[in-house]
Amino acid sequence: MLLCDIGNTSYHFLDGEFSFKKSVASFNPLNIKEKVFYISVNQKIIPELEGLSNWVNLAKFIDMTSYYETMGIDRVVACEVIANGVIIDAGSAITVDIVKNGSYEGGFIYPGVAAMQKSYENISPALAYSFNFDLALDIMPKNSQDAISYGYLKTLYSEVLSYKLPLILTGGDAKLFAKIFKEAQIDEKLIFKGMKKIMKKADIC
Repeated sequence: MLLCDIGNTSYHFLDGEFSFKKSVASFNPLNIKEKVFYISVNQKIIPELEGLSNWVNLAKFIDMTSYYETMGIDRVVACEVIANGVIIDAGSAITVDIVKNGSYEGGFIYPGVAAMQKSYENISPALAYSFNFDLALDIMPKNSQDAISYGYLKTLYSEVLSYKLPLILTGGDAKLFAKIFKEAQIDEKLIFKGMKKIMKKADIC
């Protein structure tokens, strides 16, 4: 049995404790013969997978009444894991979701690191800096790199901490943001944990 979290560019598999990725552009799901339980934010792939008897879409087993219609299934699955906390998924976009007393309170989407750096560069080549994740957010910057870093990071930091809940970091840039959110727990398998919880609740594991 495999678990698979499908994004726009990759299939992310979990086989026991071992995880690996395959490119959406080149991977053929027909090559997998064992049972695969999956979620997918890539809507183009779902019709193909629905024609394969060994691929099971876990989205069909989730009660979506607590969430909004256009919310990404990966965010929903992550929220199913916790009872109280703020989930920061730091990927190509940064999603922030709040769960309190087992109830989804809402969330927001923030530009990811690469997207935001590109936006500054588009304003002026003079602002083409990488972000400094080691800067002190309690001190006003006195150079251009720290100025754009502060503008990007302090806004997110202040908003997230205002909820006064435990912080969970996941996603490809989680370790970078852990330098800012020192209170946060990194959980790289958060979505897979959510998938397992959904399977157990639906009695399909």
